[in-house]
Amino acid sequence: MENVMGGLMLEVCIDNGWEQWRDLARELVRRDVAPVDVTWRDAGERQQTLLGAVDTVSLDDVLERPPTRPRPRVSRRFVDVAKLASFHRDPTRWGRLYKLLWRLAAGEAGLMDVRTDADVAEVEAMAKAVRRDAHKMKAFVRFKKLVVDGEEFFVAWHRPDHRIVRKVAPFFKDRFAAMNWTIMTPDETVSWDGERLSFDEGTPRSEAPQSDELEGLWKTYYRSIFNPARIKLQAMFAEMPKKHWATMPETAAIPRMLQEASARVRSMVDASPQGARVPVGESATYDELREACRRCRACEQCEGATQAVFGEGPADARLMLVGEQPGDTEDRVGRPFVGPAGQVLDRALAAAGIGRDTVYVTSAVKHFGYEQRGDKRIHKRPDSYVTEMCRPWLTAELELVRPQVIVALGATSAGVLCGRRVAVTKERGQPIRTPHAELLIPTFHPAAILRHPDTTAQQQRFDALVDDLRRAGQAVEAPENSSWRPMVSS
Repeated sequence: MENVMGGLMLEVCIDNGWEQWRDLARELVRRDVAPVDVTWRDAGERQQTLLGAVDTVSLDDVLERPPTRPRPRVSRRFVDVAKLASFHRDPTRWGRLYKLLWRLAAGEAGLMDVRTDADVAEVEAMAKAVRRDAHKMKAFVRFKKLVVDGEEFFVAWHRPDHRIVRKVAPFFKDRFAAMNWTIMTPDETVSWDGERLSFDEGTPRSEAPQSDELEGLWKTYYRSIFNPARIKLQAMFAEMPKKHWATMPETAAIPRMLQEASARVRSMVDASPQGARVPVGESATYDELREACRRCRACEQCEGATQAVFGEGPADARLMLVGEQPGDTEDRVGRPFVGPAGQVLDRALAAAGIGRDTVYVTSAVKHFGYEQRGDKRIHKRPDSYVTEMCRPWLTAELELVRPQVIVALGATSAGVLCGRRVAVTKERGQPIRTPHAELLIPTFHPAAILRHPDTTAQQQRFDALVDDLRRAGQAVEAPENSSWRPMVSS
């Protein structure tokens, strides 16, 4: 079907990443070049064979035409997601981004909020994959020392899943500003000389230094932070893929450490290196746990939050309430359930005849996860990766408080505590058998009550929350008279 392109096809080659694509895409939209009339490829990628069968037009010829549309205006959220997705390895990413931009410019202003839209979902998935890959590169890069003419240089080799070198390079520049270093990857090499970053072609693994005295230091460090009390092999292999092991000298110690795990659990001490792991053992105090949590950088969610929000309440509380994660207010104040959802919870506790000062209140995730939309931070539900990384903190709180009854506020906390998916609307109020307490009761999260669009349903859910809290309080006060018995196994 012909349009302003007159049946001609345009091919655009991107050799300078996000900024080049952004500028070109903006100009093509202004000249009414539809997504079906343009193909995008990376520099070095073979030209599309389809173009040999159709008439083409040069980019210069298209850009010489006068614009027929105003400059497209898009949300900050689109820019943030698109910029992340631009580092993905999928060669179709530029075309997918252009299709989204075209639709936004055509009047679909709220498109990025439609999570069920196929185009939005594909780009969101790309951005998520890039974000995780960047986090892994920050965690898994290991430098090796070289001495040339008496001067030290540090070299590392890493194999990322996506083209993230230019995204992650500023992190290493800031973290290791005093070092002369080079990070080699198959795609690209980045170096820092103390003054500026420079980029070069990719490097095969064979050109990276194979061993030096730092390997022994890394192995010793890794053994010092290894926590045998919390071995989860599937999670370990998922978060530390074996393809990275060759460049991580500490992984050579893993088989031996696994063999020694049982003995080390019995003998390990409670002292913890800063930010390395959760202090364990009966001697770990509330203040020690809270301070260690404040230093946690186990997942990328820590980076955007203001602070960790640890639980609060009596250390010997018999009733524990566990929510999902801090909200915007909690993140700023540093205390759990003090925002709008906290006000709903306070009303429900009062209606149930329970003093908040008698219960321990916490959340499954300790840092606020959100999406920036203009000047607002919109709650973002934590995925399984984040909840798994944060699980040790909740486990430590459970070991410290040892509650008799736990109320799980919402599906996320219920799922973390039960180790399976919990459908709150179906299982609400049903006691679940759990090793963490005599009873675990899932119920509605106060925030879910606030977000419900129907006022009648809001009141019904609030009444259900009050009823569940009241019965939880009764189970604590007189467990022998409680009508609740664990009917479901976690």
